[in-house]
Amino acid sequence: MKNRFSRRGVLGTMLASGVAVAAFVRGGRAPAFGAEPLKGNINHSVCRWCYGKISLEDLCKAAKRIGLKSIELLSPDEWPILKEFGLTCAIAQSGTGLTKGFNNPAEHERLIKAYEELIPAAAKNGVPSVICFSGNRNGISDEEGLKNCAEGIKKIIGLCEKHKVNLVMELLNSKVNHKGYQCDHTAWGVELCKMVGSERFGLLYDIYHMQIMEGDLIRTIKENAQYLKHYHTGGNPGRHEIDETQEIYYPAVMRAIVETGYTGYVGQEFIPTGPDPLASLEKCVRICDV
Repeated sequence: MKNRFSRRGVLGTMLASGVAVAAFVRGGRAPAFGAEPLKGNINHSVCRWCYGKISLEDLCKAAKRIGLKSIELLSPDEWPILKEFGLTCAIAQSGTGLTKGFNNPAEHERLIKAYEELIPAAAKNGVPSVICFSGNRNGISDEEGLKNCAEGIKKIIGLCEKHKVNLVMELLNSKVNHKGYQCDHTAWGVELCKMVGSERFGLLYDIYHMQIMEGDLIRTIKENAQYLKHYHTGGNPGRHEIDETQEIYYPAVMRAIVETGYTGYVGQEFIPTGPDPLASLEKCVRICDV
């Protein structure tokens, strides 16, 4: 470590002006002194909505600097900006809302129309997945919700198969943040995957939400890996940084995900509390970079 530090110190002195110029040209900060490249075992992404005070262009610059491959939950009109920076959108925002979803047949016509437009657009722009939601219960039993969701999703899953785009339903907690949301347990979501019966349909396993609802994260991930198409992070409680200020030990969870053979994306979806949101982002990406 000492020799490496000394060598880098010499190089840093020799190239200081070059690094500064490069950072200026990129419009972002230079990498932190001594920072190692990301390991490459995980495709890192970040959710746009957590950085609403930062322009998308500046977030793209930071993503490239840190080593992220994606900024996600963006609408089609934002995708071209990502391409300018060599980034992708790992999972597209649907704009359909999460409280009124596939569990209610009255919503099917509206949803099908939206996804019939979104899925081909995603394929054309290299967006691998689009998000969907169960909707809130509102008196609909879990059994009826499963049946209704399966019926609605089956009407568009053929389009997903044709265009090779994943339709991914997010698991959310109904205890703290999303009262009444129906797809709030992994077992319910997995049963829906079995009913739909397509490799193009799966679940967005939000680690924060499922820690609240179930815990037992690593076992659940390993036992249901074939149905988990995307992952989100977040510290619990509070959905803030995923560091030592919260209860989930993310390195172990990430190792479990890698061990399943997962090749998709892990999206950082925490709300930064520190004075430098982008520094918080880089710190948490590195926590997950196992």
